[in-house]
Amino acid sequence: MSPRKDERVDAVFQALADPTRRELLRRLSQTPGTATELSARLPITRQAVAKHMAALQDAGLVASERSGREVRYRLTPGPMADAAEWMGDVGAQWDRRLENLSRRFRP
Repeated sequence: MSPRKDERVDAVFQALADPTRRELLRRLSQTPGTATELSARLPITRQAVAKHMAALQDAGLVASERSGREVRYRLTPGPMADAAEWMGDVGAQWDRRLENLSRRFRP
């Protein structure tokens, strides 16, 4: 993986470390929304949602579009796919290591 892609994956995992951000992503995976709409369904303020959305946007996980005074957020799945690819690569490495150990210690 390239250093630039590694940085993007790091940003995704850092953003996903927060449970509120994960919940916001779950909701955005169903339908785009504004900070006001998202906060109406969560026990946090609109301002808190906006801050979380900024962190998710910095990680490339959401995009925003302004229409008048409203900012509508939508999910952008590309960075999540990069993180899933990284996890798949690491999982495959562990599978190979475990298979080598298994073969080594078979009677």
